[in-house]
Amino acid sequence: MDIENAINGTYFDSYEDLEPLHDIQFWADREDAEVHNEMIHRIMLTDKPRQDAYQQAILGHRDLFEGKTVLDVGAGTGILSVFCAQAGAKRVYAVEASNLARLAREVVKENGFEGVVEVVESKVEDFQLPEGEGKVDIIVSEWMGFFLLHEGMLDSVIYARDKFLKPSGLMFPDTATIYVAPCSVPGRFDEFESLSGVSLRCFGRELRKQKSDKPEILNVEGDQLLHEGHIMAWLDLKEVSTDDLNEFDMKEVLIIQEAASPGRCIWFDCSFPSGTATDRRRSPATHWKQSVILLPEDACETVDKLDPIAFSLSLARNTEHRRRYNLQLTLLDAEKEEHSLPCECVMTKCILMKAHLQSMEVDQ
Repeated sequence: MDIENAINGTYFDSYEDLEPLHDIQFWADREDAEVHNEMIHRIMLTDKPRQDAYQQAILGHRDLFEGKTVLDVGAGTGILSVFCAQAGAKRVYAVEASNLARLAREVVKENGFEGVVEVVESKVEDFQLPEGEGKVDIIVSEWMGFFLLHEGMLDSVIYARDKFLKPSGLMFPDTATIYVAPCSVPGRFDEFESLSGVSLRCFGRELRKQKSDKPEILNVEGDQLLHEGHIMAWLDLKEVSTDDLNEFDMKEVLIIQEAASPGRCIWFDCSFPSGTATDRRRSPATHWKQSVILLPEDACETVDKLDPIAFSLSLARNTEHRRRYNLQLTLLDAEKEEHSLPCECVMTKCILMKAHLQSMEVDQ
């Protein structure tokens, strides 16, 4: 599929809305640009952990930027381009497809870098470096979406990398990792036990069923995570191709603990060549938050503590909208799936295997 033709124009149009809604709510199969109308730039500019990570990665390592040529893909308001100029870049091309490019020019001028930063209102797929410029030393971009890839712009960054970056060039960020961990979100539906004296448990059950089918964007606290996280995907942004991004999947056998509203929490981290890293699990909350899929209530009601629940989780590119991804959680037969060793569940085979491993340790 031609990348240029696959990009929906509303993706860029929605970025021109500078005033945010109060809450970001997300459904993986939305057929409009509403999610972008909520992910607008005031939210991003007031996302201090995000800003700090990029600022530290760029300004904290001026030696990487001094005298270099930089391409900022999806420059938005131009703040990353200004960071690069402050770090000593010789030239920065800030490419922004929406009308926000006009504001980016004002931001650049306001900070006194109009002689360094050139703002270009264009899709990066239509952009051309000036004749004789050669290729760039560094590409910077804030391309990430929910659970890293959904409504992100990594395809465009990869296009820019392949066309404009020197073989020895740097990517900021240069790696990204998607994590999945069991989590508990207690009290999520307690308000429907009794609302103004009326029991709405049936509504709470139906709402939870919806949350089992589609992800919800939440701030999950560290003590709500029941595991440090399994790596679902690790991306080397100097090497990954767009085809590599089409689908990711994993299987897991979860041992039920005494946790209310158990589910799967999905988050991501990024790292920079400078060694700076973001950690969405331990760091302060960002506008990306975490994506949570709750396990179906009926699946949890039929098991006891230490019973196993097996499931598969897939993250697949939407065939009609390449910037969108579908998450699907499927329950599996725990008896047929391979368990990690030693396993703490109450299935007979795992109890026997655990006893065997313990006896081997004693013999040694």
